[in-house]
Amino acid sequence: MYKIDFTKPCHVHFIGIGGISMSGLAEILNKEGFTVTGSDLRPSQVTGMLEAKGIRIYYGQVAENLKQEPDTALVVYTAAISDDNPEFLYAKELGLPLLSRAELLGQIMDNYKYSIAVSGTHGKTTTTAMLSHILLAGEKDPTISIGGMLDVIGGNIRAGASPYFVTEACEYTNSYHSFRPFVSIILNIDNDHLDFFHNMENIVKSFATFATKLQEGGVLIVNGDMPYVEDIRAAVADKNCRFITFGLGEQNDYRATSILMDEGGHPTYTLIRKPGILEASNSAGADGAGTDSAASADNIAGAGPRVVLSVTGEHNAVNSLSAIAAAEALDIPMEAILSGLRSCSSAKRRFEYKGTTKDGVTIIDDYAHHPTEIAATVAVARSVVKGELWIAFQPHTYSRTKALLDDFAEALAPADHVILADIYAAREKSDGTIHARDLEQKLLAKGTDAVYLGEFATIEKYFSEHCKNNDMLITMGAGTIDSVGVDLLSE
Repeated sequence: MYKIDFTKPCHVHFIGIGGISMSGLAEILNKEGFTVTGSDLRPSQVTGMLEAKGIRIYYGQVAENLKQEPDTALVVYTAAISDDNPEFLYAKELGLPLLSRAELLGQIMDNYKYSIAVSGTHGKTTTTAMLSHILLAGEKDPTISIGGMLDVIGGNIRAGASPYFVTEACEYTNSYHSFRPFVSIILNIDNDHLDFFHNMENIVKSFATFATKLQEGGVLIVNGDMPYVEDIRAAVADKNCRFITFGLGEQNDYRATSILMDEGGHPTYTLIRKPGILEASNSAGADGAGTDSAASADNIAGAGPRVVLSVTGEHNAVNSLSAIAAAEALDIPMEAILSGLRSCSSAKRRFEYKGTTKDGVTIIDDYAHHPTEIAATVAVARSVVKGELWIAFQPHTYSRTKALLDDFAEALAPADHVILADIYAAREKSDGTIHARDLEQKLLAKGTDAVYLGEFATIEKYFSEHCKNNDMLITMGAGTIDSVGVDLLSE
């Protein structure tokens, strides 16, 4: 495999440069002195930001793009690029080295002593955001690659000048198997991406393999409440690493007790750490920053400080425990950890308040596209909504909708009203065996008011006519459903 050399910057061309992760990698290489060009299907906010940084982008993916960049030394492509993509085929014809996005990210991570990879079926972006805030509060000057837009860094990427690197680690197509992190986090393991994994057994095996990719002497932080924790532990039994668990159960090394929610659904809790865990964390030997004596004294008795979060939901209280464990393993002071967590209001599209309409309807946008994520979002919304709860849901991919249809209905049912858009195809094509109407029928059978409307314009008109003062509308899904809320607020 081609190995990128940061001491010898070359010309790198990205096929699909407008993707949230690809654009971040392009920015890192651009800052490191590489010549960066790329292509995408159409202009977007992301490609506009890249062009403003001097990166040349071609629209349309054709061989002519590479013909105009004859000094290209390496081509990077996304998993979404098909084998018959003309630009990809021409790169192969030229004999140019090819790296997938994940392979490049793994090689970039190798240039950072303290790389942190956040994995899990749910919560990766929010947890990466929390760790980003902590590292910034600790003045670690980190490099950050996150799968969402983060206000504190003005985008989805930050290129720092320190040994610290934090990124999301996506399980789809086993892309995270290309990483060799110093700290690995596994937030949860759930039934998803069945178009690739086919069954739960393969998903668990994938995460177990990811765990083994940890550097020797590294730190593995795992949700100790999930059913598969022992599968992960067994996978690294012969590896020289620290194994730390987090969760709500008393068996965990890091846990949260006395969880309280404010009126906006933001949790506070008391941090509990097993005696001795903090001393072991300090032995990880980051940069010797040290922890404050008060936090160490609290730890001896097991009780730590009161943690205040600006993200929503009990699930994010649990996720924040993994961020705390990672930060303490890197010897970041508790004062910086608490400050970073308090300042983190998550990334865009994670229970994001968009505004209130002239009729008094609160508009929230959320990226949730799996039943577990939806259930967590609905639980937060139910705890804070004053009127009725409306959800505009755009199912994401035919395979996921079909495989988890009953689970989707169960997760959405607690809403007062669910309006369904057409399924967002993403990388798939319909085989005619699943439709959003199928989810409508499941919800109606549960007694939930559900209506399939399909097109966004029809959905917007419906909400304008039916939502009233104090109601909450959540636009939900990983597609483009957020535009519905934007349009309603502009009326």
